[in-house]
Amino acid sequence: MQEQPLNAGRPGRRTFIAATLLALVIPGTILFGVFCLGDRKYYFISLLIMLYSMLPFALVFERRRPEARELLVVAVLAAIAVAGRAAFFMLPQFKPVVAIVIITGVCCGAEAGFLVGAVAGFVSNFFFGQGPWAPWQMFSLGVIGFLAGILIKRGFLKKERLPLCLYGGFSAFFIYGGIIDCGSLLMFTPYFSWPALLTVYVSGFWFNVVHAAATVFFLFVLSRPLIEKLDRIKIKYGMLES
Repeated sequence: MQEQPLNAGRPGRRTFIAATLLALVIPGTILFGVFCLGDRKYYFISLLIMLYSMLPFALVFERRRPEARELLVVAVLAAIAVAGRAAFFMLPQFKPVVAIVIITGVCCGAEAGFLVGAVAGFVSNFFFGQGPWAPWQMFSLGVIGFLAGILIKRGFLKKERLPLCLYGGFSAFFIYGGIIDCGSLLMFTPYFSWPALLTVYVSGFWFNVVHAAATVFFLFVLSRPLIEKLDRIKIKYGMLES
């Protein structure tokens, strides 16, 4: 019997569930932790986000049992993202994590990009320090990986260096930077105001520029070899189709 690809099944249902989690459930959970738990139960909130990110990925296998090699590919990509962040610890914001998450979403699907982004944000903070920023990082990385998978599936993004670099720079600056800066404001004060948010954005502008430039650089260097290797895995084993 021919083996079903990893993304076989009902992508519409999975996409809807993942989009609902990203747009409503995860932000609501983070805000619950900020305003109701005093922004001090970040381990609990992070673990909830991990569970949320696993749900759409688990639905990939709703019609069959998962193969170990399929799970291994996703685990290795998450490990690469974590190791990449640790390897460049001496360079603030100059990290390959967003690039790896984007490549995962492009090659392995939106659900895998969502999961790898959340896992990379959580696990890497065991090296850099867990804190109230962790749920915001997991959320922003998950959004970037999920959108990469959706855009490539809908034909709005191609597996080429230029479009990947453009998306990477945009997502690192606006999506990751925007979410993290908003989270930074709520870490310092429970009272939201537009002038305070603008101040946070201005103070973090150059950090976001460096992060966006690093993402473009790592996508330019890593995208072609990693995508080629992942495509060979997909062809050889008939899995991880996006």
